[in-house]
Amino acid sequence: MTRLIARFDVAYPDFRLQAELDMPAAGILALFGPSGSGKTTLVRCLAGLERAPSGYLRLGDDVWQDESRDLYVPISRRSIGYVFQDARLFPHLSVRSNLMYGFHRTPSQLRRVSVEQVVEMLGIESLLDRRTHKLSGGEQQRIAIGRALLTSPRLLLLDEPLSSLDGERKREILPFIQRLYREMQIPIVYVSHSLNEILQLAHHIAFLRQGKIVAVGPLSEVFARLDLHQALGPNPIGGVIDVTVAAHEPEFGLTRLQFNGQSLYVPFRPFDIGEPLRAHILSSDVSLMLGPPSVDTSILNRLEATVVDIKEADQSTMDVLLDVGCPLVARITRKSFVHLHLKPGLKLTAHIKAAALVEGLTE
Repeated sequence: MTRLIARFDVAYPDFRLQAELDMPAAGILALFGPSGSGKTTLVRCLAGLERAPSGYLRLGDDVWQDESRDLYVPISRRSIGYVFQDARLFPHLSVRSNLMYGFHRTPSQLRRVSVEQVVEMLGIESLLDRRTHKLSGGEQQRIAIGRALLTSPRLLLLDEPLSSLDGERKREILPFIQRLYREMQIPIVYVSHSLNEILQLAHHIAFLRQGKIVAVGPLSEVFARLDLHQALGPNPIGGVIDVTVAAHEPEFGLTRLQFNGQSLYVPFRPFDIGEPLRAHILSSDVSLMLGPPSVDTSILNRLEATVVDIKEADQSTMDVLLDVGCPLVARITRKSFVHLHLKPGLKLTAHIKAAALVEGLTE
């Protein structure tokens, strides 16, 4: 599999980026972290807009930077599409002309993305003859993404593309970004400090803090790391589970989801059978019970679980990492931890209320 390998060390008077990446160049890699952690600096280094004095960058077999050999390929010769926080469209050109600017930048023999394909995917046919200053913020970002795609890039960089948009415009753009990788199969590096965006979009995540990548890997694994649980957000995520719609039970107003031989119930949602979804579960919504899932209880979501690791969260609570076919973290009281005699290897049942999954279910 093609890999993205990067090493950058850039020093400023009051900040230093020291970052290393070695990831599959597939899916959406999120660069996540608080403001000032180095996300934009890192993505600018990837693009070639920032030159790290001791940098190295390789995508597959192509080396775009290797300062040990005095090799530095400028951004104009890298097969990269870049979308900034603001759309940066050409105001004197129509939407169509903005798109064709990206298309004409690419030699005909290297074009892998058609204008028709981008127009259909982004739903912008009705906008083609309009001037960009008459578009909404969400429409402008769609055009900016389309222009970048029409360069037929091998790597697409999205630098906080939703940060300047209001909630409604963000909800408008997210589905288009979700379609990008599924339909184009172009690897994407997505920069954001929004946990909600990351949970909906990312396949892999690199978590930055004070200029360093402190964790990198599949989304579900990074969010299950107990040593990072406090740092990743004020309401710690217990699990990010990719599920499919298995069945509807209209007589009970429920939809059944499945993953790795286990099931989760949620209040009825009109999804198609077989449709892939992603469930986000807060660690505070997971409770634990000794014994098998067959014990009668009003809680429908009962998952077979094995304790993997345990870590103190604060003075009164403990985080318990579970294996339920994928990583899942439960936050319980210290008293419950002592009462249940929890230890790694112990088999038990994890309970999750169906109602708790409603807000954390995304396409």
